Amino acid sequence: MLRMSSLFLRTLRDDPSDAEVASHRLLVRAGYVRRIAAGIYSWLPLGYITLRNIERVIREEMDRAGFQEVHFPALLPKEPYEQTNRWNEYGPELFRLQDRKGGEYLLGPTHEEMFTLMVKGEYSSYKDLPLSLYQIQTKYRDETRPRSGIIRGREFVMKDSYSFDLDDAGLEASYQKHREAYIKTFARLGLKYNIVSAMAGAMGGSKSEEFLAPCDTGEDTYVLCEKCGYAANVEAMVTIVPPGNPDGVPVLEVLNTPNTPTIDSLVAVLNENYGGGYTGADTLKNVMLVADTKAIAVLVPGDREVDLKRLQANLSGVQELRIFEEADFAQYPGLIKGYIGPQDAAQSGIRVLADPRIAPGTSWVTGANQRDRHARFVVNGRDFTPDEYVECAEVRAGDLCPTCSEPIVMDRAIEIAHIFQLGRKYAQALNLSVLDQNGKSQIVTMGSYGIGVSRAVAAIAEQTHDAIGLSWPVEIAPAKVHIVATGKEDNPFNVAEELANNLEKSGITVLLDDRRDASPGVKFKDAELIGIPVIVVVGKALEFGNVEVRVRRSGEKSEVSVADASTFISNVLIANS
Repeated sequence: MLRMSSLFLRTLRDDPSDAEVASHRLLVRAGYVRRIAAGIYSWLPLGYITLRNIERVIREEMDRAGFQEVHFPALLPKEPYEQTNRWNEYGPELFRLQDRKGGEYLLGPTHEEMFTLMVKGEYSSYKDLPLSLYQIQTKYRDETRPRSGIIRGREFVMKDSYSFDLDDAGLEASYQKHREAYIKTFARLGLKYNIVSAMAGAMGGSKSEEFLAPCDTGEDTYVLCEKCGYAANVEAMVTIVPPGNPDGVPVLEVLNTPNTPTIDSLVAVLNENYGGGYTGADTLKNVMLVADTKAIAVLVPGDREVDLKRLQANLSGVQELRIFEEADFAQYPGLIKGYIGPQDAAQSGIRVLADPRIAPGTSWVTGANQRDRHARFVVNGRDFTPDEYVECAEVRAGDLCPTCSEPIVMDRAIEIAHIFQLGRKYAQALNLSVLDQNGKSQIVTMGSYGIGVSRAVAAIAEQTHDAIGLSWPVEIAPAKVHIVATGKEDNPFNVAEELANNLEKSGITVLLDDRRDASPGVKFKDAELIGIPVIVVVGKALEFGNVEVRVRRSGEKSEVSVADASTFISNVLIANS
């Protein structure tokens, strides 16, 4: 039994100064976590019990699906990550360190290499497959800007599992088995979610889906078609573009457009001096970026911005993107800010990437690569040719669904899980093979499946909190019942103690507020803030032989006799599970 009189807990009345989202604010105020450094948090007893309850649910569903648990160290050698090239691919997010002998190590951001090598060391025959292994382990990533409390930290707890199969059909079966296990897991955790198409990113592989928990303050944006059900992370959204029609487009014409370094100023001059009817969507924006160390020009319609996150997700092998700075422009004197066009990019040795909206045959107004000059009737395929088409323009509500062409809607969410069909990337790099039925060596095909365990604590808090505090689902709450004894006499405390013991004996966990020096008002505020599913008040109603039972989430209150309280509370918990 947890007792408030001895529990290592201090609730706070004021929000932490760095809190950006409700879960961060409330988990700190309710005494669940404490900040150690940027993106690094300690778990206090209530928080750690909640975290372990989520781990328990995940572990039970993984075991029920037939997956086997293993455990790796967080401190890992460099060599396997060199073999898969992720020592370099991960870039600055990877925590690198040396031991006293100069040997190089990393703090594991994820463990594909370790799982692959473990299976390689133990199995060699197709008869050993299929196999699925998982672990619950702390991961480390040096986030550029840790934020939102435990949602985006530099140290976090993750459940990662990996499937090993002989062929693609086996991988698909393992993938679906994990997907189903995740659906059951999140149902038990009480999380609302959408499954959306996603990008594989640095993980590699082909098919990839995310489980996103809708949340107004979530850092992920996804699209949803309410007609056909299509759902995708914005990075994976596919653009529908009508074909261009260059027939009859006049030859390129250079226009005098002084003092028009922005799209808005350009459109104003075009409408005033060159026939009218122009909008930002008729112009071509050339955004200069540095991809790692190489200059690139990214083309998007003038009425849209480049989504850097989306661009990077669709660029293979690029670790860092940044906007051109003055020093970069100095290296390319032919680039005139505000008047850049793609017509002369090849002469400057600049690679040109175009959003699919810049389709072959489409005609644009764009920079003429001369100060105070723009060009119109600039046709893709005639006057310039992109080196590559990349999904990179910002996605908007109302864009067309790639499946049914109806307008999509957009929402924000927290990513709580990601599943990948990795294929043979890691098995090939680390030479994981088995002998098939014919005695022939076959490279194993793999899947990867992750759940953000510590992030799930925050996601649940975001979805279930209200104006007065946290409100946990029964399955994961640090206790199922919070009993508050009030008054100065011994009787309420004795009755509360007896009720708590009876509930504990029946398997119902209890947080007992047995503090003698705290006022009823303080106790009630703490109970509301901490968010235990059922609050039982032993106080004034005891005069009539009753206690008050409150359902934290709905606010419903009932008075029941002390004799019937245990049974009533048990039924309330069942009804709210």
